[in-house]
Amino acid sequence: MDLLNWAGLAAVTAGAALVYTLTGFGFAVLAAPLFLMLVDPAQAIQLVIVISTALSLVALPGLWRVIAPGLLLRLVLGSLAGLPLGLIAFRHADPVLVRAMVGATILGFAVLLGRRRHAGDLSLPFAKRLGLEIATGMVSGIATALIGMAGPPVLIYLLLVGAPPQTVRATLLSFFAFAYAATLASHAATVGIPAQTWLSSGILIPFALLGGLVGRSLGDRLGTAAFAALASLLLGAAGLYTLAVATALAVHR
Repeated sequence: MDLLNWAGLAAVTAGAALVYTLTGFGFAVLAAPLFLMLVDPAQAIQLVIVISTALSLVALPGLWRVIAPGLLLRLVLGSLAGLPLGLIAFRHADPVLVRAMVGATILGFAVLLGRRRHAGDLSLPFAKRLGLEIATGMVSGIATALIGMAGPPVLIYLLLVGAPPQTVRATLLSFFAFAYAATLASHAATVGIPAQTWLSSGILIPFALLGGLVGRSLGDRLGTAAFAALASLLLGAAGLYTLAVATALAVHR
């Protein structure tokens, strides 16, 4: 890999990490498409997993005080229940159709959240909704198995119920720390992670930490309205990206 590619990887890593710790969401959505342009697909995905795991674990200590443990537990339990359902669906569902439907759904929610934000409706008091939290975790687990995106269902739920920005960030980062650590362990135990990928990750993680520190600092000052606007944009990007992947798969059939 030449110096220009390394510079591109470092810039993408720092920028995506900044957004990730700013909102608690978006590293894979932003980094994966650009990583795929610079390295082979298998290495790109594993780089995202390794860097995301490290970033989540490093970002969490400053957010422990605003984590809602009960909420996080219900999301994790729901995700564990949904994961096998997603794996079953993955074996039998048409991947192009699934991605298209998921992308359209995420994009639809992004538009809905944007409209609610402009109408001033994202200020509802945050309250526990036990059944919905478990159901959201299940949808997230299914989505992880089907398309590799755990974040959008949880982010959509937390925004719709009016969770404070700090709670959203802390919950998402905690949830991702669990999800990515489990995924990293499964990759290492099954398909294996080459030494070159570990080395590349070690080189890129300092750039991720730098971007993450800046993002966490900015996130502490981010108001509810600005957070909702940024989250809606990221959801829109996730929806468009998923639709684009579905379109590309359909074209190359």
